[in-house]
Order: sequence, then structure tokens, then C-alpha cells
Amino acid sequence: MKILVTGAKGFVGKNLCWALKNIRDGKDRRFPGLDITDIFEYDLDSTPEDLDAWCAQADFVFNLAGVNRPKDQAEFMAGNFGFASTLLDTLRRHGNTCPVMLSSSQQASLTGRFGDSEYGRSKKAGEDLFLDYGFETGAKVLVYRFPNLFGKWCRPNYNSAVATFCNAVANDLPYTVNDPSVELELLYIDDLVEEMIAALQGKEHRCEFDGLGVFPVKDGRYCYVPVTHKATLGEIVDLLNEFAAQPKTLMIPEIPAGSFAKKLYSTYLSYLPASKVAFPLKMNVDERGSFTELLHTHGSGQVSINITKPGVIKGQHWHNTKFEQFIVVKGHGLIQQRNLNDPSGAILEWEVSGDKIEAVHMLPGYTHNIINLSETEDLVTVMYANENFNAEKPDTYFEPVK
Repeated sequence: MKILVTGAKGFVGKNLCWALKNIRDGKDRRFPGLDITDIFEYDLDSTPEDLDAWCAQADFVFNLAGVNRPKDQAEFMAGNFGFASTLLDTLRRHGNTCPVMLSSSQQASLTGRFGDSEYGRSKKAGEDLFLDYGFETGAKVLVYRFPNLFGKWCRPNYNSAVATFCNAVANDLPYTVNDPSVELELLYIDDLVEEMIAALQGKEHRCEFDGLGVFPVKDGRYCYVPVTHKATLGEIVDLLNEFAAQPKTLMIPEIPAGSFAKKLYSTYLSYLPASKVAFPLKMNVDERGSFTELLHTHGSGQVSINITKPGVIKGQHWHNTKFEQFIVVKGHGLIQQRNLNDPSGAILEWEVSGDKIEAVHMLPGYTHNIINLSETEDLVTVMYANENFNAEKPDTYFEPVK
């Protein structure tokens, strides 16, 4: 299959083209029946000759080209409707009735705050042109009206509030939120690309629109992406500030699978400057080695790294409710535990090594330790605790194992 992507160097275009290349090159194996041989990337630096040649060969066209922020309002119609006309005329001249997708916008609804949008009128004209083309030629036409888009590689200070806020918070730049209560409908780039791949396979989601309302219909004239999110500007900025504080708090935000917060966090990270990609952690160092907290969670505890010098014993304490897991990743050690109420004084032992990584539970009510058995090598242990350390209620009591 040969695929033409117009607007290939734009935000959506870059993400889509990389996804198509991953499929073409066998790096994304989720689509075994999807055989992509060529990806034609058309953008401002392409020539009319390129467009002509690629329209003759294409088996599917993603038309993502468009104008968002022209100097003159008249450029909306020329950039959105005008290019769409050129594209369809070129396909028509070659007798190529392959499926064509159009990237439109909610503003094409021309309702509510979009009622007097020159951009919306240009998008609506493009939609009508594509729908008429499909009726005339029999070509399959897929017209998508996208809400606000966000994700990696989106240009800040352009037409995405999320990109602007992410860039500002990540780079300590000033920003303004005029009304925190304003709610946006947001579409994440990976969800959009997933729908584009579905469309390529003939599995697009069809609908009709009533203003901004989406009504799924099997044979609808339009198409939509089924996964979007709604969030206020205030909620977005609050989350971003929480993300920005993570290197200091070590607190990993709550980011459930598929949540807006998870997608926003990934987007925020893509705007970090090189100076913030790595950040220092507080190492608590003494003659026995060191202990460093790596991350905290809101409800599931924390993860730390413990380094024990040769011959040193660490631990020698117990907990009432706190439980831990010790995972030795380097060196050779011994973990010991004793039930405080076992009159026999029996000691449970596990010899552990970075050569055979395993997790050992530290049991509530058992005093425990970890011993570096090496005379020359540090013992490195990843430690998980089910609760974040609380200095006012540490739930940790000294008691030698033996």
C-alpha cells in the first residue's frame, strides 16, 4: 500500500508518518495484515510535480495540510479550501478513486463561539468539497472534525493551549490563564493516530454532527475519534504544576491507564529542556553506605535504593503495618528475618545475589536485616515500601535479628 500524507511536517503529520513508518518497517507488529510499501510526505517544500506523481500512485490519502494562523484572513480559504481543490483535482485527473481523509475542525460546525469563524468557514467549504467529490467519483471519503489536539511535537504559542502551557511550565516561562473555568474537549495525538490506522484498514468510526454534538451512525457522512477528554484550563495548569514539582516531591502523579493525566504527563515531559531531563536525588550517606528515595506514590508507597558496604549489616528493625520488598540487583548478600513472638527464635534466611534477581518480602511483626557478604563489592538493593516515610509515624522499631 502506498500512502500520501499532506501536511506531513505538521503536528499530526509527523506523528502519523512515524506511526506508518513503524508499521512499514516491521517495528509495530500489531497490524500483520497491513502492508505499507511507500509513504509520500507532502509539505510546503514539496513541488507540484511531487504531488502529481504521488496522487497517481497513492492507495490512500491523508489530507492534513491546512492553514491555522495566517497573516490575512483570506489565506484561510486559499490554504484550506484551495489546496483541497488542488489535491482532489489531481486525483481526479489520474482517475485515482482511492480513499481520501480530510482533517477538519470543530469550528466547521459554525455554531456557538465558532459562528463567525473565517477559519471554520474555510474548513466547512473543504468538507463540502470532499463530500461532493465522494458523491461524484464514488471514492471513499473520511471527513474528521477534530477538537483541541495535544501531544508531543505540538507547536506552543500557536493554536494549542495545552502545548503553550506545557512549554511554559516546563521551561519556567510566564503564562496567563484568563478564565480557569473554561472547559476544553481534548484529543490526544496517539488516540488520533490510532483512529487513522483504523481508517486505513477500513475500520473508521462514522457519525453525524449536530453542532458540536457527535452522534455515532454506522453509515454517517462524517468520522470521529471515539476517545476524547474534557478538562478546564485550571485543571490542566494544576496538573502541570504538580508534574513540575515531581523532582522535588518525588511524588508520581496519579496517572491511571487511559486517563487524561497520563497523556498530559507524557506531553509535558516532551517539552522539558535538556537542563531538566536529569535531576539530583538526595543521598543519605554514612559509613555503612547510602539510602536514597527514588519515587513516592499517592497511595502505594515508595521505592528507594540502598547501598550496603562490604561486611555491613543494615536494618535490624521491624514494622507493625508497613511491609517492604528487598530486591538485590548487584552484589552478594543475606537477608534474615525473625518472628518477634516465636519462642524458638527461629531465623528465616535468604541468600541473595544480583546474579539471580528475586524479591523478598519483609513481613510485618518480623525483625529483619540485610547483610553484605562480600569483602570487596557493594551490595545494591532496590527497596519497595507500601507507604511513604512519615517522620511523625515511622512505624520502625530497632530490634536485632539475633
